[in-house]
Amino acid sequence: MTTDSTRSPSVDQGDGTRDEVREHRALGSRSGGTSERTEKLAVEEPLEIRLAGRRFTVTMRTPGHDEELAAGFLFTEGFINDATELGEIRRVRGRKGAPQPNAIDIVLNVPADRLRSRLKRNFVMTSSCGVCGKTSIDSIRRRVAPASDSARVAPATLLALAEKLRAGQRVFAATGGLHGAAIFGLDGTMLAIREDVGRHTAVDKVIGYALTNAMLPLSRHLMMVSGRLSFEIVQKAAAAGVPILAAVSAPSSLAVELAEKVGTTIVAFLRDGSFNIYTRPDRITT
Repeated sequence: MTTDSTRSPSVDQGDGTRDEVREHRALGSRSGGTSERTEKLAVEEPLEIRLAGRRFTVTMRTPGHDEELAAGFLFTEGFINDATELGEIRRVRGRKGAPQPNAIDIVLNVPADRLRSRLKRNFVMTSSCGVCGKTSIDSIRRRVAPASDSARVAPATLLALAEKLRAGQRVFAATGGLHGAAIFGLDGTMLAIREDVGRHTAVDKVIGYALTNAMLPLSRHLMMVSGRLSFEIVQKAAAAGVPILAAVSAPSSLAVELAEKVGTTIVAFLRDGSFNIYTRPDRITT
């Protein structure tokens, strides 16, 4: 299976989406002297997500794969349970019929009373304590299935992931300003990669790709992210059934606590020929 990479960052696709990279003049200082130069910047813009025409939420993101982002967000946050509950995803159109670049409307195949219950559940959890401790962990543990116990990966396979992830980050290479999240097979084959200014948003995009391509649960896959591992990223990976989650940088204490509860293997500081295993080391073969 070939890697699904992002589209060219400099081309408007004509469907209401926007460029991922823009140029800006900057004054650079080198060896005591200054010179004007053109720098490439990663684009950051708001995306409004609507449900059946009603405003639901707004998230900041790098334009591109907005439909996957919206689908992945709804799934990882527990508003939909699977792809069958995901109806039409469409660009919001203006008065003249042109698609708006920063607005997505989604029709869900979820009964109104069930959707209200899910909205209330998520609102109560985030307003009462946010992602702050045992209440959130217990709620997530009830919602997600335990990670697969059969997944195994070799240390040599893990050690090769960081280079593959970096090689797939085209927009990061141009700007130095984006995070990456990628899905790999247990043999180390990269299957999909997404980039975004937000770590969790990149994860939503790549899980949205998996959701809309009938890949879930990701019980025979692993995921790697380019930065640190937060509670939220572990939550989203667990919702997708990811058994092994790797990161270039450090995990937070709450991320490790959640991984222990849901059975996710956490591999962090995966760089320069070494890594640390924080939970479920049995999935890393020796």
